Amino acid sequence: MGRKARDTLRDLISERTRLAIISALAVNPSLTFTELKGLLDATDGNLSVHARKLEDAKLIQCKKSIANRMSKSVYRITRSGHAALEEYLGEMEELIRSVRGE
Repeated sequence: MGRKARDTLRDLISERTRLAIISALAVNPSLTFTELKGLLDATDGNLSVHARKLEDAKLIQCKKSIANRMSKSVYRITRSGHAALEEYLGEMEELIRSVRGE
């Protein structure tokens, strides 16, 4: 992956709500929209916009279904999402060590 693509993914993931979404999905096999909303204390609109950006970047995937006439969205992190999160966390760990003089 080129530097520009890595920078774009870092910028995408570093936003607080998107980082929270991808982190929650990294430690859970899947989460529904309602579960994510509750975990993040986010509004429908805010969660929807940020999840869509992660979906568009192929970092998470969403499967939609209808049960009992209710729409249900289930989110999962993709392999690319895991890789991007790992890279981002590695960069943050390196930054922390640098700031601490380690």
